[in-house]
Amino acid sequence: MRDETLCVKKPVVSEEGFATLATPTYRASTIPFADAEAYASRGERGPDGYTYGLHGTPTTRTLEAALSALEGAERTVLVPSGQAAITVVLLAVLMPGDTVLIPDTAYPPVAGFCENYLAPRGISHRVYDPMIGAGIEALIDDTVKLIWMESPGSTTMEVQDIPAIVAVAKRHGVLTGCDNTWATPLYFKPLAHGVDFSAQALTKYVGGHSDLLMGSIAVGDLDLRSKLKDVLRMIGIGVSPDDAALALRGLETMAVRLAHCSRVARDLAERMAARVGADRVLHPALPGCAGHAVFERDFTGASGVFSLIIPAAAEEVLQRHLTAAKTFSIGASWGGTHSLLAPMRIRRTVRKEGHQGTYLRINIGMEAPEDLWADLEPIVEAVAATR
Repeated sequence: MRDETLCVKKPVVSEEGFATLATPTYRASTIPFADAEAYASRGERGPDGYTYGLHGTPTTRTLEAALSALEGAERTVLVPSGQAAITVVLLAVLMPGDTVLIPDTAYPPVAGFCENYLAPRGISHRVYDPMIGAGIEALIDDTVKLIWMESPGSTTMEVQDIPAIVAVAKRHGVLTGCDNTWATPLYFKPLAHGVDFSAQALTKYVGGHSDLLMGSIAVGDLDLRSKLKDVLRMIGIGVSPDDAALALRGLETMAVRLAHCSRVARDLAERMAARVGADRVLHPALPGCAGHAVFERDFTGASGVFSLIIPAAAEEVLQRHLTAAKTFSIGASWGGTHSLLAPMRIRRTVRKEGHQGTYLRINIGMEAPEDLWADLEPIVEAVAATR
């Protein structure tokens, strides 16, 4: 071969005696085929076969398999973000004339997607009280094809009675999906409770280092997996093998990180509740949180995210204390090693008894608890002073 060709064609080297504990990062756009016949019949390889880099490499398939094992799923598909994990489910199962039910406490972009994308295309949504439980039956008509859940609720932390909702949905032939980012499959397994789609933002606890964007959808039904893959293929959505490698690395330490964050978060939440009152600290493991009994029944642990209700009288001083924080950073998301504070303005549309105003969402990372308390204490005292 000439030099120009040798620059392109790589020599075959022996792998005998080599082993690694790390998952190799296989990057590919084109996947070459052994012969013309193999290329012509590539469509017969199915969703588990390799045909083009966009649809998966051994690196992404390893992450899918690892997540499926944790979720108790038949298959898991990867998407570029947690928001995509939700929207791809909606796109896969809803058609014009259909309706999806979403909880009042869902991640806000879910309602935005329903209002701004689905509605103009003839797909309706209705918002329900997350504490409705089996009462959701009154909201189901012939147009309802999917019930979406998020438990605990984003920022407001209500724990839904998922088994009760699933039981009603199954009686009516309605699919169910759940955003399980807060608990991860380590502390709650939606599929084991009959949920059809278990979604996660891998950006959070799986990635674990605030440098990765990715989502996943786990299913127990291969037909549902095919619907998801069809949407991904037609829209042209895939994930980077490099990002999948980061997620695999994060997954190895997730159980240890989550256990630490869980313990510290609960200790700080209890310390805060003793100062400001149990009704102002929203942590599912504390008795005052809405749905606490369901949490005790269905969950095996709590993550490191909880919220503090900020009364109107403390909002102005909150800004000053947030800016003065030395250990916490101010920012959205959670699940990384860095602790975060995020003031959130919440306006409820259905669950009117909830606080209408500012919540401080607190994400506990890996720093020393007393350094975190030094930042939180002035905020806690400002809230306590409004009693």
